[in-house]
Amino acid sequence: LGAKDSNIHGVKFRRNYGKSPALYCGFERAKGDVVITMDADLQDSPDEIPELYRMITEEGYDVVSGWKKKRYDNVMLKNIPSKLFNATTRRISKIKLHDFNCGLKAYRKDVVKNIEIYSEMHRYIPVIAKWAGFTKIGEKVVHHQKRKYGTSKFGWNRFVNGYLDLMTLTFTKRFGKQPMHFFGLWGSVSFLLGLIIVIALI
Repeated sequence: LGAKDSNIHGVKFRRNYGKSPALYCGFERAKGDVVITMDADLQDSPDEIPELYRMITEEGYDVVSGWKKKRYDNVMLKNIPSKLFNATTRRISKIKLHDFNCGLKAYRKDVVKNIEIYSEMHRYIPVIAKWAGFTKIGEKVVHHQKRKYGTSKFGWNRFVNGYLDLMTLTFTKRFGKQPMHFFGLWGSVSFLLGLIIVIALI
């Protein structure tokens, strides 16, 4: 595609480093006034792009996040953890979004050029953008197509890690493997050891 159209540029990593590093490199290379991100698993439709673009250019939003109001993921294993994560993030950040984790988002160029994301920070871009002074953050209901490749990686394990990440981000304004994660790991290990001892005694 890039050979046929000079506007198309690809970035290839030597291995899968995750979503946040991919977005970081994309943001670094982006030149347009509006930057739109979309996952490649075909859950989101490119038909959503014009309205996202319009909300940035005409309504003056800094960030517009997609909201997959109707989802097709497993309710117990995927939907409930996602809802809890979003409710927690919404309560702590005071940003009224329903789906922080949606990959379909639009940004003013100034936003992506003034924030830094790494590790698993892509879930908190609206929060980071707000802390950077970009406060006009909105959302748009988007059509959620059934996943074509693989399954959602957001489950209970990601919810716990996401919660610890949010606490770390809130208290330290930094991100990474901070003490919160070690406390969370120690709690999980202690629980498992206790469970093994109880089972052994029975």
